[in-house]
Order: sequence, then C-alpha cells, then structure tokens
Amino acid sequence: MRHLMSPLDFSVEELDQLMDLANDIEKNPEKYAHACDGKRLATLFYEPSTRTRLSFEAAMMNLGGTVLGFSSANSSSASKGESVADTIRVVSCFANICAMRHPKEGAPLVASMYSRIPVINAGDGGHQHPTQTLTDLLTIRSLKGRLNNLTIGFCGDLKFGRTVHSLIEALVRYTGIKIVLISPEELRLPDYIRDDVLRANNVPFEEVIKMEDVLPKLDVLYMTRVQKERFFNEDDYIRMKDFYISPKWILLLRKCWFCIRCRVSMRSPLTWIMTRALLTLNRFSTVFMHVWP
Repeated sequence: MRHLMSPLDFSVEELDQLMDLANDIEKNPEKYAHACDGKRLATLFYEPSTRTRLSFEAAMMNLGGTVLGFSSANSSSASKGESVADTIRVVSCFANICAMRHPKEGAPLVASMYSRIPVINAGDGGHQHPTQTLTDLLTIRSLKGRLNNLTIGFCGDLKFGRTVHSLIEALVRYTGIKIVLISPEELRLPDYIRDDVLRANNVPFEEVIKMEDVLPKLDVLYMTRVQKERFFNEDDYIRMKDFYISPKWILLLRKCWFCIRCRVSMRSPLTWIMTRALLTLNRFSTVFMHVWP
C-alpha cells in the first residue's frame, strides 16, 4: 500500500505516466466514468478549503465513486479531542482512500502510520501540497510542452507557501531547470529547501526582491498569495499582504504565462485579460490531477 505525502513519493517516470493518464481522462472522460464504481473517498479537511476539497470530490464523482468526510475540524470529533490516529482508524473502516488536509505539518504522515487505506496529503501547514504540484506540473507541460530547460520564478510568500516547496522539490529532478526566488526578506524560502533541495541538486537559483528585475528572463512566473492564516502577528500580515501588487506595465516586459494559485494581489484589468485563460486551464488541470483510479 502506498501513500502520497510528497511529490518525491513518485518517480519522474511515474509523474509522466500520471500526466499522460490525466490527459487521456480529459480527452476521454466516458472511458473512466466507472473506474471507481463502488469506491469511497474520505475527505478529512481540518482546515478550510474550496479548490482542493472540491477537486478531490469532483474527480472521485467523475470516476463513478462516492465521497464522505468533513470540511472543518469543528464538524468532526477532533473538536472533542480525538487524535488524528484514532480518526483515521475509524475512517479506514468506511472508505477505500483518504485525502487529508491539516494545519499541522506532518499530520497526514502520522495518519498514514495508523491507516489501513492509502492516505493523500492534501496540504499540511506550510510543509507540502503534492496534489497541487501534480496540477502545476500538468499545467506547465500543457502550456510549455516540456518540464525541462525552463527558468521559473516563484513570487510572494515563499516561506509558508507549501505549494512552492512541493513544486520546487518536484522540478529539481528535471534537467535544465533554473529557479528565481522573488520575495521580501521576511518571506524568503526556508533554509532547508534552499540548502537540501536546490544546492544539494546543483540547481542554479537567485534571490531578488523586485519582480521587474527578473521578469524578462522567466518562462514561468508562479505567484502565491501572502497567507494570513500563517502569520502569528496580524500587523506583519497587513504590512506584507500587498507587497506584490503589479502595475500593468511590468507584465508587458515579457509575455510569459502565469500559474497563479488562490488570490493574488494584482489589480489591473489588463492583468486579468492576460491571465484569464491560463487560470482557467489550471483550474481544469486541478480536477484531472486529483483522480486516483
């Protein structure tokens, strides 16, 4: 039995196979309409979610399966003190597979140790978000035609951004990848990602504060929001939240594409016109990469 805690749980070959499968599901949905008949997915979301939870549920239903679970810790026995280990023991009796989101880093890993069914990490604190990484890889490959020989900029909250951490770990296994880290000093990429992932894999990278300094050299710009829920001090969040509001002229420096997660502080009709189709593509990729036939 395999669990999915990190993008590294899949080899590069397996990632390519999953993306090929997702493309086939997109083109031939009727072929997979009964792939999960009689199967149940449990979505255990201890933290609020819209896109991730609904993506899992929609994908399972598209495959003919059913869904059960909860959308917040307050609506589960966790509010009465039940541990993650005890919850997963019970859920293992009701479902065939589980997707868990939790605000504490490592909680899905703990669940996997006590589970009798496969557990998917749907986001654990500021640590990892492997299924979002699958979505991002599919979107990049669909738009650029490849996952190697790319210069990719990561902008915004790189400290707490679990999607950034997961995607970087996945990308460094491809050849010709260059990383540009764009963030204020307070939201820099954690040392363990910089040292144990980028430097350890000899991936060239640079760190800057101003987006306009590096935009012309990028093939992909990955924007992330500043996450209010990760800050201990609201004053720090208020000070940082609009750090990357982009005047429209910056986006004209290079016609690169944008893989934008959640809400990004870009207030320009031109920005929306340029990115709307790509946002739509990323949204559909989300459904196709959250399947587990």
